[in-house]
Amino acid sequence: MNSKNLFPGICLLLLIISEIFLFSANHQKSMAQAQLREAQEQVTDLQSQLDEATNSGAYAQSTEMGRLRGENQDLPRLRKQIQQLQADNEALKQQLGKTRQTAQQQQQQLDQIQAESEQAAEDQQAQAQAAAQVAAERAASQRTTCIANLRLIYAAKQAWALEKNKTDADTPTEQDLLPYIKGGAFPVCPSGGVYTIGAVGQAPSCSIPGHILSQ
Repeated sequence: MNSKNLFPGICLLLLIISEIFLFSANHQKSMAQAQLREAQEQVTDLQSQLDEATNSGAYAQSTEMGRLRGENQDLPRLRKQIQQLQADNEALKQQLGKTRQTAQQQQQQLDQIQAESEQAAEDQQAQAQAAAQVAAERAASQRTTCIANLRLIYAAKQAWALEKNKTDADTPTEQDLLPYIKGGAFPVCPSGGVYTIGAVGQAPSCSIPGHILSQ
């Protein structure tokens, strides 16, 4: 092939290749610029977030400092309140101790009163039993004396009937029987009963229940 015809083809080929490289370079440049813009936008966003975080942290720090200053201002008052509470607690403990001591003393007094009451009840019961026993013994003694008086009256009636020739249906009076009773006095029931002389054939009686002369 003639070299004159080959040179223009080579030049055309080189031109095409140059265009291709130029297009590729421009495309890469565009991509790099887009990435750069994106990176700048991210940097801007990060800077904005950093500024916001810094401002928020500064506000929070300022708020916290204000709160701490307020707490520091209230600290003496709180200490005073704590001291007052401690003093009140100590006073309550002392009062509680006194109350417990008083309660123990009252319980001891109550126990003593209870014991004395029980002892008094036992003594009263014993006295009542003793009095009942004495009354029973006195009643038995009076009953025995009354029955002895009824026997004496009955014997006097028999002596009067024998001497005066009286029958069992005849009834003497106290005056009729006095000569036949030792001491010349008509017997009296020690319990305050009233005697009924009755007929010669009957046993005399007393108005007190249980004072009975058995024949």
